[in-house]
Amino acid sequence: MIHRITNTEKVKHIFGDWQETVIWSCLQQVMGSIYADDPKYPMAAMAVLGDFCYFAGTPKRELVQYKPVDTQQDFIIMVPSNDEWGSLIETCYGERSRKVMRYAIRKGGEDFKQEKLEQIVASLDSAYSLQLIDENIYNYCLANAWSKDFVANYSDYQKYAKLGLGVAILKDGEPVSGASSYSSYRGGIEIEIGTKEAYRRQGLAYACGAGLILECLKRNLYPSWDAQNKWSVGLAEKLGYHYEHDYPAYEITDY
Repeated sequence: MIHRITNTEKVKHIFGDWQETVIWSCLQQVMGSIYADDPKYPMAAMAVLGDFCYFAGTPKRELVQYKPVDTQQDFIIMVPSNDEWGSLIETCYGERSRKVMRYAIRKGGEDFKQEKLEQIVASLDSAYSLQLIDENIYNYCLANAWSKDFVANYSDYQKYAKLGLGVAILKDGEPVSGASSYSSYRGGIEIEIGTKEAYRRQGLAYACGAGLILECLKRNLYPSWDAQNKWSVGLAEKLGYHYEHDYPAYEITDY
């Protein structure tokens, strides 16, 4: 039987020093949830937040196959802590699983240059304006597929305003690009970044990334970055981050 863990200190050791802020959000009980095979003496655990699920400890089939009752979506990205977990995911989901590579960006040692970041934002074409995500922009983001993940993991605007942070570039009053907190943990956020398809390849994501990093620096928040693809790695490096390593994940459909 799988249990939702309310005392996350019981499972903290299972995740060890895994440098993943989504796991930290769950362990700190800021956002997301932790599930394990046993509430008192857990051997295996998973951290679930938004579209992501991380597995650690002794691989357990029942944990891989367990779908939390409050998980509504039919798509999720499963991240195994080792090859044994990965093989179990493949066995359980078969053709519904697609193995992909993601790219970890080093946490710490960034080369953020405030003057450069300010110049990136200042160089934005006058047809565009960059501003913090307020309630109106929050509602827009939530209602549109391309921008939904900027805010979707916060139950309402009040929670986003308390825990989250983001910027958007507007054209004619409508958001066309943005960078925001996919999730939050104590002392930082995990960045989600994107641009509406018709406005891509114009440097808008670059400006949004610079703007959000500047806002994080003002607030003494760490702007964590995890890359889905090599384009995202390149953008991160242009902003002052450093690539660390790639890692496997599994995109699960009909979850």
